[in-house]
Amino acid sequence: MGRDVHRREAPHPPSPNRSESSMKRRLVIAVGAALPVSACGFIGGGEDTDDGTLRFWLSGDANQGGGFQHMAEKYEEETGVKVQIDDVPYDDFDTRLRNAAQADGLPDLARLTTIDPIWLNQLQDLKPIAEEAGIMEHLLVENGEGAIPTLPTDLTAVGLFINKSLFDEAGVAYPASADEIWTWDEFITALEEVQTGTGARYGMVMDASSHRLRSFMYQFGSDGFVKGDDCTFTTDDQAATALEFFADINDDKIMPRSVWVSGDDPNALFKSGQVAAYYSGSWQVADFNQNITDFEWASVYMPAQERRATNAGGGRMVAFNGAKAEAAYDFITWLFKSENYIELSETSGFLPVIEGLDIDYGDSQASFDVYNDEIANSDPISSYQESSQLEMVYSGQTQTSEGDAVTDEAIKLANGEQDVPTTIQNILDTLNESLSCE
Repeated sequence: MGRDVHRREAPHPPSPNRSESSMKRRLVIAVGAALPVSACGFIGGGEDTDDGTLRFWLSGDANQGGGFQHMAEKYEEETGVKVQIDDVPYDDFDTRLRNAAQADGLPDLARLTTIDPIWLNQLQDLKPIAEEAGIMEHLLVENGEGAIPTLPTDLTAVGLFINKSLFDEAGVAYPASADEIWTWDEFITALEEVQTGTGARYGMVMDASSHRLRSFMYQFGSDGFVKGDDCTFTTDDQAATALEFFADINDDKIMPRSVWVSGDDPNALFKSGQVAAYYSGSWQVADFNQNITDFEWASVYMPAQERRATNAGGGRMVAFNGAKAEAAYDFITWLFKSENYIELSETSGFLPVIEGLDIDYGDSQASFDVYNDEIANSDPISSYQESSQLEMVYSGQTQTSEGDAVTDEAIKLANGEQDVPTTIQNILDTLNESLSCE
């Protein structure tokens, strides 16, 4: 469970095994009624290229080990079809894709995190690929016609890191298996013991993000803030219990208020060696492997007050219904074949969306074993935030408010500006006022 000190090189590709091209008929996703009028007139494929090259837009591949570039090169070796990777800056991605749709210049493929109604009806149905590959069912969202326009390519998950050196110095045990998971009360007691035994400045830090706070709430048995069939958000009694606990530990001893209230960097605070634990997620593993050298750290199982839960996210793959729709579909089919998907996951350090795969994470194996166990044993609510956002887009529902009501109100709670009932009511009011259902 100790820290990793070497950065793993990408594995050598296995022997080529030419995949069969899928000849299944693709469907245009018919969701015109869910689209705004402004989308009309932008139907059609992207610009064609004479040499048969597939254009694949994504963001951040180079920072994630270059897995998609690696697989594109392998695909060209096996099939002769070139896949051109365009790594677009994340902050510009949604705008560029929207502009491309309006200019009838969409790429053939994209990996993204946001679905835009303006090009939603230009997506292919990827349901046959999902079924053949065995992608986890709770990660798949059908539209009103039963089609699956997007496939998850990878998972990120909320998780817990500890400063193992501090825990060891204080002689405080931490969960080495899923059978030893703390409750949140037990975890806070352990942090206090570490602080007493080592003089650590803080017990823990948590990213100032509603994504992390929702995971925390799920672990207290709450489903968070849920939209019902009547187009109204509601919550449950457990939400109040979780938020009371959150307010109590923002006491400048267990947790510094400055992270949520003033924007202090929790990553930097944890790296300082003066914080016993960090409630963040799987995306930190590569950074910690490379940049934490002054102490040992470990990924450990998160506390479960009432149930095990995380909050899952990740990238999603789409194929546009343009001139090269069949070739784009074939590439995705090939990519999700077990041997290829394993190679992608190992190269990029991805948590897989397919269960039962034997993935070698090298020096990061211990951390990813914990995350994979967390995902496999978390309550299904852990994928609600991601799936509900897709369901809203597919059904033509929108939220118009700027900012994040959960984060904004939690900041006021952490700062002592308001109590828990006021916090919950403000969140519900903002969510409901900003929701538009067609």
